[in-house]
Amino acid sequence: MKGKKIVLGITGSIAAYKAAYLVRAFIKKGAEVQVVMTPSAKEFITPVTMSALTGKPVVSEFFAANDGTWHSHVDLGLWADAMVIAPASANTLGKMAHGVADNMLVTCYLSCKAPVFIAPAMDLDMFAHPSTQRNLELLRSYGNHIIEPAEGELASHLQGKGRMEEPDRIVEIVSSFFASEQRLQKKKIVITAGPTYEKIDPVRFIGNYSSGKMGFALAEVCAERGAEVELVAGPVSLKTVHPAIRRTNVESAQEMYDAVIRLYPDADAAIMCAAVADYRPQERAEKKIKRNTDDMTLTLVPNPDIAAALGKIKRPEQLLVGFALETDNEEQNALSKMQRKNLDFIVLNSLQEPGAGFRCDTNRITILSRDGEKQTFGLKSKKEVAGDIVDKLIEKLHL
Repeated sequence: MKGKKIVLGITGSIAAYKAAYLVRAFIKKGAEVQVVMTPSAKEFITPVTMSALTGKPVVSEFFAANDGTWHSHVDLGLWADAMVIAPASANTLGKMAHGVADNMLVTCYLSCKAPVFIAPAMDLDMFAHPSTQRNLELLRSYGNHIIEPAEGELASHLQGKGRMEEPDRIVEIVSSFFASEQRLQKKKIVITAGPTYEKIDPVRFIGNYSSGKMGFALAEVCAERGAEVELVAGPVSLKTVHPAIRRTNVESAQEMYDAVIRLYPDADAAIMCAAVADYRPQERAEKKIKRNTDDMTLTLVPNPDIAAALGKIKRPEQLLVGFALETDNEEQNALSKMQRKNLDFIVLNSLQEPGAGFRCDTNRITILSRDGEKQTFGLKSKKEVAGDIVDKLIEKLHL
């Protein structure tokens, strides 16, 4: 982090006292820190303290009180290599999520071109409230990095999730981001995401519960680390954020197969995250099938196996990554799939794990490699899980 410029945003939370330790930790790593405080943050820790630690005047108001000098939020946003908002109160999260630019911190955030890291801090019920969780979901969708709060004793003396992550851990997360930043530069990664729909008639289809969140998180992380990303997405409502992501929308397994076969020969790696239907109806009705009293038989035929097809044409210098969502004999089935399809490593998740699988914002994975290595991770946000997977991809590409 030597020479990195950090804008540290501090909001009105009792955890603001930790910001002093956070500044010192960043400076010890060689970073330059500019503090921006909300007016309520000054009730918890003084600008004098933060100025003494950073060697810079604290920015809090739009205009300096002594001479009316304008503090340019645009200049701060362009100056920063990263913005870290710690602690981030529920109030500030709501303003950031909805663009309520009524203080210097939020205007800096809205102007910031650099990566933004947000460390929430609040009481457990405030953190668990649907409005807070929705705001965090929105902020994640904008491409921000959410540093999940820890569990423990809170200022209310209750026990639960809401404690701001410790300063050393925040610095470690930001430092790791810079360490891995642009490691995928000049690399082209193909990623599949979401479900496929196999039409029965004009109004019905065979599909699954995949939301596409895991694949889209992988696309964003790869792009953040410098890759050119080709995202082949099934029918989902998600949007991409990073400009380095080029998206191809498909509906059926055959359409996904055609797109991936076209893109993979020029790629350095492919991550097969989509939940592709294994079968499709042999015949598709041109008109809506009417209900009658008789039984209905639907004959299904196999769809092309995209991962297996790529495994057959994969060159030695290319990587191929697969996913296995299992309900039983999980590790055995995942290893078998990896061997059959010539994958370099496979990401295993289980429908038996609470908070993992379809329709969740979190996931718990195990990465199994062809060399016999096994890595098991705890429950994390899908953006964080994507980071773990991309770390493994970088390792296998010897970058």
